[in-house]
Amino acid sequence: MNKPVTEFDTIAAFRNDFPALKRWTYLDLAGRGILSGTTRAALDAHLDDRMMNGGDKDRFFTLIERTRSRFAQLINADAGDIAYTKNVSDGLNMVATSIGLKAGDNVITCPDLEHPNNVYPWLNLQRLGVEVRMVKPRDYHMPVDDMIARMDARTRCVTASTVSFAPGFRTDVEKLGRACRERGALFLVDAVQSAGVVHMDVRTLPVDAMAVSTQKGLLALYGMGFLYVRREWAEKMQPAYLARFGVDMGEAHEAAMGDTSFKLAAGARRFDLGNYNYAAAAAVDASLAQLLEIGTQRIESHVTTLSHAVAQGFLDMGVPVCGGPPGPHLAGIVTVGNFSANHYGTDEARYDGLYKHLGENQVKLSIRRGMLRFSVHAYNNLEDVNHVLELSRKFLGKR
Repeated sequence: MNKPVTEFDTIAAFRNDFPALKRWTYLDLAGRGILSGTTRAALDAHLDDRMMNGGDKDRFFTLIERTRSRFAQLINADAGDIAYTKNVSDGLNMVATSIGLKAGDNVITCPDLEHPNNVYPWLNLQRLGVEVRMVKPRDYHMPVDDMIARMDARTRCVTASTVSFAPGFRTDVEKLGRACRERGALFLVDAVQSAGVVHMDVRTLPVDAMAVSTQKGLLALYGMGFLYVRREWAEKMQPAYLARFGVDMGEAHEAAMGDTSFKLAAGARRFDLGNYNYAAAAAVDASLAQLLEIGTQRIESHVTTLSHAVAQGFLDMGVPVCGGPPGPHLAGIVTVGNFSANHYGTDEARYDGLYKHLGENQVKLSIRRGMLRFSVHAYNNLEDVNHVLELSRKFLGKR
């Protein structure tokens, strides 16, 4: 009698498809993910076809729509509410420049917890007279209550990362989004550190727009991203740039012009620009299929268990962990040490030494804001965590 497939078996099989794990203990997802053998094979097949046959445009378009649908399924959206971008920054700028912000309007953000690429698009709009209301974090957490308190009748957009890149805490997306809905402001999230790792259902979460890229939790390549826009908002938005794929011409050929009048494509498709990055689509199409097979609820549960083990392990050594004891604030990122503005070192010799020691022992991690950043995905397991903790104990003399 065949043994039933369990959640553990599914995740273990997934792990076995990542050759890099034979070389590295890889805890650097927040920097970039690694490629599975399945994803590499899909990319190779696409490139072989281009090399040997030139490729077939109709098959490329089939790939694009299948991939669009898979990402939509991942976040429980309609495929028509998904646009292609080249990265997170591209998606954020698409929204910033299409919602009709004008002098006297304001946008609310917490720049200390955002990647700079979710700050500069808003600073750029100050030249139009748009006010950027900057709110300070609370103990490294997204200051949701303070952001809500800063909202008024001229607030047009509130933006926040779902999970900060450092220190890696979750944002109360539900509370902040609900406040935006009540006030008619668009709620835009940078979900690059949660997509593919944390379960997200845009039919229930009050998120109006979401930008992601494919090289982190979606486990594919640089140079591609997705933008989700809730239909009610998308239909009111005028893209700053327009190309043929963003125009509704029914079943007409992609090179058809029609007359000089035009109708924007429905939903988020109006943001699609020109030809797509077909190679990157082939890669993420394969990795999305793998993530969907496991399911984001399973992935989130697995990843959270691992991140809690990392945090508790360092706390047990007496090493400071940002956020203290593990709890609901953690997703897949744990930061260790003390906060500073340094991305190239920790400003403390023993943590710089630990970073070097872990690297010399084939552990991949990052330094962000002066702290050691460990980040995990479903391909990691408790053996990875225990190995890193044991190396750290020996180096720090904590046995």
